[in-house]
Amino acid sequence: MEEILTKFRPLHDRIVVKRIDAEQKSAGGIIIPDTAKEKPQEGEVIAVGPGARNERGELIAIDLKPGDRILFGKWSGTEVKLDGQELLIMKESDVMGVIEPAAAVKKAA
Repeated sequence: MEEILTKFRPLHDRIVVKRIDAEQKSAGGIIIPDTAKEKPQEGEVIAVGPGARNERGELIAIDLKPGDRILFGKWSGTEVKLDGQELLIMKESDVMGVIEPAAAVKKAA
């Protein structure tokens, strides 16, 4: 992944995301063919821009960081291919939330 970061840096409040593939089987154990699968709406943040600027020109930093697992909208982002990898470039506002690891959730409780 480090190769992508040296060759591409998102601007403003944009992020680069790699989709995380969904399960190959349904809950009932039925294997889903590629033609019937929907694109996953979960991904891993690969790179983030510096942030957007407000009306006064002050930089508003992005709350996301590389390595975060996120959920995003079905039609969010622009698909690009960098170094043979299919990635998404989207604005931070397209992200619905960060998925916390199970271990971190248990510690907080």
